[in-house]
Amino acid sequence: MRKPKTRAALLAGLLLAASALAGVNPPTASAAADPVTVTVNTRAGLATVPDTALGVNHAIWDTNLGTAETSDLLRDAGVQMMRYPGGSYADIYHWKDHTAPGGYVAPGTDFDTFMAAVRRVGAQPMIIANYGTGTPAEAADWVRYANVTKGYDARYWTVGNENYGNGHYGSAWEADDHPDKSATQYARLVVEYADAMKAVDPSIKVGAVLTMPGNWPDGITAGSDPGPWNQTVLSIAGPKIDFVDVHWYPGGTAAESLARVNHLPDATYLLRQQLARYAGPNADRIGISFTELNVDAGRNTQPAALFLADVYSGLLENGVFTAHWWNVHNGMGTVTQVAGQTDYGDFGMLSSGACTEDGSVCQPPLNTPFAPYHGLSMMKLFAKTGDQFVRAGTDEPLVTAHAVRRSNGELAVLLVNKDPDNDHPVTIDYAGFTPSTVAPTVSTLTNGATAIVTSQSGSATNRTLPAYSLTTLVLRPAGATAGRPAAPGQPTASGVTDRAATITWPASTPGASPIAKYEVYRQNGAVSEQLGETASTSFPVGNLVPGSRYTVNVLARDTAGRVSWASPPLTFATGSPSASTCTVRFSANNDWGNGYIGGVEIINNGSRPIDGWTLTWTWPTGWQQVSSGWSATWEQVGTAVRVTPTTDNRQIAAGGTVSAGFVGAYGGPNVLPTAFTLNGTICATG
Repeated sequence: MRKPKTRAALLAGLLLAASALAGVNPPTASAAADPVTVTVNTRAGLATVPDTALGVNHAIWDTNLGTAETSDLLRDAGVQMMRYPGGSYADIYHWKDHTAPGGYVAPGTDFDTFMAAVRRVGAQPMIIANYGTGTPAEAADWVRYANVTKGYDARYWTVGNENYGNGHYGSAWEADDHPDKSATQYARLVVEYADAMKAVDPSIKVGAVLTMPGNWPDGITAGSDPGPWNQTVLSIAGPKIDFVDVHWYPGGTAAESLARVNHLPDATYLLRQQLARYAGPNADRIGISFTELNVDAGRNTQPAALFLADVYSGLLENGVFTAHWWNVHNGMGTVTQVAGQTDYGDFGMLSSGACTEDGSVCQPPLNTPFAPYHGLSMMKLFAKTGDQFVRAGTDEPLVTAHAVRRSNGELAVLLVNKDPDNDHPVTIDYAGFTPSTVAPTVSTLTNGATAIVTSQSGSATNRTLPAYSLTTLVLRPAGATAGRPAAPGQPTASGVTDRAATITWPASTPGASPIAKYEVYRQNGAVSEQLGETASTSFPVGNLVPGSRYTVNVLARDTAGRVSWASPPLTFATGSPSASTCTVRFSANNDWGNGYIGGVEIINNGSRPIDGWTLTWTWPTGWQQVSSGWSATWEQVGTAVRVTPTTDNRQIAAGGTVSAGFVGAYGGPNVLPTAFTLNGTICATG
């Protein structure tokens, strides 16, 4: 949570009537020379858009929480989930008497008022139970009041907010009255909270707080905990929870925040690995929510709008069930100029009508939408409940693309131009979809605009994206889509080895004609590689690369040639050989949040000594590196690491070992390598 300023400053911001500050015209953008190639691949299916996708945070310090004007604005932007009572305030908030000792509680912000706002918006609530200064009994009473007494049917309840910020790892901003502030104690109490709350209403979903992979304090073990925060919490509370709750403030400049959206596939992959490894049986039932998102630079201007649309899309296509902006109203921060526009440093997506303390700068009138509000409105136009995300990509880092396929056969494409200075012409290629020659419906949000502009214009394959803009195209299919088979069910992988796996899926329901066969595709970026086809519902895949991640989809084709939607995606990873002439033991210890002490131990399983050796591996991401090393010569080019011996350890006796160490560094989710090659041979891992 990013807290508001002092109570006095907040009250001033919420009560002062402010005149709008005249906007500064942005510099004229020039067109980039070479067109960007955008690829949209409907064969590469991703997650389906849930009915909880688009979320925002409400807070009890916001006098306007319950006003009809605020609720109607949120409804118009497509909000589907609303979180309460407001970040870190949740750990000091007592719902029965509507107090938050040590904080400011605005009038007209009690729980019933919040629920009235939720209903007016047409959303679902997500409620944070007080962990820091509350009890399981207090949380259970809240569930009873909400769902038994009032019949609100509030499904989603999180135990606490950012509780790793209680001082256990050094930094302390989150209230926590428990003498034991460890991850272990938090997890034990999550179990007590879940038991008490579900005893009142067994149908609710209870969530636990985790930290974002690659962000502090991810990887750090403190006190007597058996491991880092996420591992400890999941190992103890995993069987009792229904979802995990994560926050992400990427930080940095506007350009850095926008670039870091590419961390999301690896972050969600690591979260699911942690769930599978530590949370006990049936861990795939546990959902993932991201309930606080915002940037440090350009919070009220176009960078925030671009980030919101890009990050919401990136999270949703990776199966996160809700993404929430921090927050609706917040108050003045540091005033700057960003890409020709005045930015008030305000975490809110709606103006609080505030002024600086000296009155020299004032925000626009209360509830004037800031840029991220328009970014959320663009998401409403782009991704609707039930749409299936499909893979989209570009050959230009400053232009990103997302796409969804709709049940009526339409395809929607969201294009994000993150270049503040240049327009970018794009050419769009489609795989598995043929667009109609009818002009698409085009919605555009440009830098400094006060609304999204929608028209029907241009072609489906060529367009110029204005500098710092969001553009959504809605395309009609060229032919009829009726009668096609239903998509196959969720595939699973079994018998996964270093080079093979068997993919199995529930059968497709035929449409107008019988099913003729199933086609299995691997996602290779935005391009699909067909791995094979079969008349059955199982397919063995071979010739895989050890230590690699694969995402596959299955499509059904009927006897008339009609093709189904892609199945939900299946992601699995190959490992190393079960037996080899060498074994490598890779270790990562003493993690401090963006680095660790790493080590490799090489074991010669052969019958002859090795005289001279070269060990290689490839980092899974571009933000991992070897900073320094010892007991060997360490080299890294791109993501490829090469380790060679010193004169002292060039020989490895039969059955013998050598070891070397390094300092590893990472600037994002730290996905560790799982395949190592020694003198050209893939090693087993120990």
